[in-house]
Amino acid sequence: MVREAVTTAKAPAAVGPYSQGIKANGFLYVSGQLPIIMATGEQVADDIKRAVAACLANVVAIAEAGGSGRDGLVKVTMFLADMNDFALANEAYAAFFEGVVPPARSTFQVAKLPKNAIVEIEAIAAL
Repeated sequence: MVREAVTTAKAPAAVGPYSQGIKANGFLYVSGQLPIIMATGEQVADDIKRAVAACLANVVAIAEAGGSGRDGLVKVTMFLADMNDFALANEAYAAFFEGVVPPARSTFQVAKLPKNAIVEIEAIAAL
């Protein structure tokens, strides 16, 4: 199996010993992305809808750098700091994938996320 790292300056740099993305066997595995708006460096901490949109934008930036994109996403995992945000997170997620078949998805509440984020999203994309 050949593995290839994918990196882009259009998404936050890894905050640990991992790659932004890895291509392997016709898929791209995108590491969890925090709600950081790349244009400003701001981490969205007070608006779950904006935070989900920022995470997904970062996921897609990595997917595009790896030769895929929004339409290539086949599986998304969303980690919420508070499951009470689920309905609003769902609204933002639906808006992001409007006009395309949304990928399969799992959503979990977790005890804590890196940098005290309110959401983190990882994905798998077909190449």
